[in-house]
Amino acid sequence: MTVAERGNIPEHPVIGYVVWAVLFGALFAWEGIGLVRSGDGYPTLSDALGAVMRHPAGRWALFALWLWFGWHTFVRGWHFLLRDAH
Repeated sequence: MTVAERGNIPEHPVIGYVVWAVLFGALFAWEGIGLVRSGDGYPTLSDALGAVMRHPAGRWALFALWLWFGWHTFVRGWHFLLRDAH
């Protein structure tokens, strides 16, 4: 018996969405400050990624991080069409 059949459908915790919104907001604010005040020494995200991607090991690490993030964000928990529904 699935969770939906029992009537216990879990609700999404709003606090999780708020935390992610604050984190992404802080990241975009930092990037904006770095772009507006380019002479003040605030590094932008592209500066940090450029420093990491100068080295082949850094490129591989970022690629692995990108794959991991994509898997956990979009693929994990999917129910594919050809899989048995039971």
